[in-house]
Amino acid sequence: MAVTVASSAAVEATTTGRLRIAFFGTPSFALPSLERIAHEHQLLLVVAQPDRPAGRGQRTQSPATVERARQLGIPVAQPERLRRNSAFAAALSELDLDVAVTAAYGQILPESMLTIPKEGFLNVHASLLPRWRGAAPIQHALMAGDFETGVCIMQTEAGLDIGPVRLSLRSPIAAEDDANTLSEKLANVGAEALSRALTLLASGKLPSTPQDASLATLAPRLTRDDGRIRWDDSSMAIANRHRGVTPWPGSWCSYAGTRLKVHTLVAVPQHAAGGTPGEVLSLDPEGVIVACGSGAVRLERVQSEGRPQMPARDWANGASVRVGVRYG
Repeated sequence: MAVTVASSAAVEATTTGRLRIAFFGTPSFALPSLERIAHEHQLLLVVAQPDRPAGRGQRTQSPATVERARQLGIPVAQPERLRRNSAFAAALSELDLDVAVTAAYGQILPESMLTIPKEGFLNVHASLLPRWRGAAPIQHALMAGDFETGVCIMQTEAGLDIGPVRLSLRSPIAAEDDANTLSEKLANVGAEALSRALTLLASGKLPSTPQDASLATLAPRLTRDDGRIRWDDSSMAIANRHRGVTPWPGSWCSYAGTRLKVHTLVAVPQHAAGGTPGEVLSLDPEGVIVACGSGAVRLERVQSEGRPQMPARDWANGASVRVGVRYG
């Protein structure tokens, strides 16, 4: 695979190492990268998604990056959309940026905007590209049972995460990781990778490695149906899917015509199943053992519609669940 080193002749900050940067990011995943830029460079603008209703009360809340930018005294922009937004593009041009950075921003950048900063846009992507291109790389890595992932700093080009990789850092996936804990880990890995990349960019030494498209896998945004337990899968595949959909959309199945949310489950692949997928094999003090395509899983904490979550055995007792019944 060819590797080139991009020239940074256009970067005027090489003598100080401090680049003029705009940061595009919205959720808490982006915070470590934002703070690293603010500490090490000239962060001129933070761009995030508009405020949205959130929580049970659906009160309008600002994104995590907006709250932090205000605390740091950094100007904020929250355009509803970027396409055909000539006013925003003009304002961005006036900043005379060396480079712009994106990290879980949440909008596709118009191709015309990519050339506004002298060195274009760098994206903090939470996978080892070309594996898991798309909006949900962390979740799909867990669902696939990957043992390792990482963060790539890639050059943004028109297309789905197809640009060359400028720098990458690898990170193991722990057996107990779910999408929430792994996201927190990779947010910090991403900030470190970004810091190193920007330092190399300022000195004209940041490599650029094209991706091998033949190795690409896709990680589309999750839907609620991704949380449905596939009982025909193996016990390990079900447990991995559960890790990937936690905390959203969460694992669920159906019982007696209603949806049952499963907060905690573990694989028991050594269990001599003997039943059909989805069949309750036994009820023990720790939960409900359910047959899978191979092996079994134990449901430990569940929540029926309109009720608080509880131990699965307590719920089973109240719902008169017996050995031999099947979950959908």
